[in-house]
Amino acid sequence: MARWQELRLRLGAALPMPLSHVVPVAHAETDQVVRHRQRVVAAVSVAGAAALGASLSTSPGSKRFYGATLSVAGVWVAGGLLSGPLHLGWIQARDQRLRRPVVTPVITGVGAFGFFYACALVARRIPVLDEAISRVLVFAEEGDEPLVLLTTLANGLGEEIFFRGALYAALEDHPVVASTAVYALATTTTRNPALVLAAGVMGSLFALQRRATGGLQAPAITHVTWSTLMVRYLPPLFRHAHGEARR
Repeated sequence: MARWQELRLRLGAALPMPLSHVVPVAHAETDQVVRHRQRVVAAVSVAGAAALGASLSTSPGSKRFYGATLSVAGVWVAGGLLSGPLHLGWIQARDQRLRRPVVTPVITGVGAFGFFYACALVARRIPVLDEAISRVLVFAEEGDEPLVLLTTLANGLGEEIFFRGALYAALEDHPVVASTAVYALATTTTRNPALVLAAGVMGSLFALQRRATGGLQAPAITHVTWSTLMVRYLPPLFRHAHGEARR
């Protein structure tokens, strides 16, 4: 019994603090760095949003599609890196120890996928959402699977470097709400309500992770985990629901 209690205490101490807890690690920046970051973020936000909209107007599975989507990822990554210093962040356990976030973000990504999968079961019965989601998933269905996964992960990582890295750091007031709003606004260039809705939901989660950890590693890991599962398991759900294959 004593060993069991000791094990339980150790496991409890290793558990991460809740998402509402902010790690006590601050990254002070000079006014010059902040102003430079804000100028870069403003320009890249417009350029990246335009490139995102153009990428989804290409033909699924075409060379132009892969080139366009990788270009979007490049815009986000370049903008984030050029804006100034970025930070990976920390996660704090209940025993107050700090460590780089890895396991918790992966579990969070899996949980987010489960939530979206359940929502998809409902969305496929709503014509507007069914059509919107199908228009996105056709890019995964008709494309080369490794290339689709590559572009998906590249864009997920690029978005985190820019939106939860550069943009979040550039915002002085209400960065969680403001960065999510800009993220969702940029997604409106796709003219797809399903993508905008997903950006609002996941953008909020990513921004809360950014606030809690003080860096972009946690949201980046969650994003790529969630994206990988979505690309792998969501298209068959809609294909089977319609009784047809898009391949």
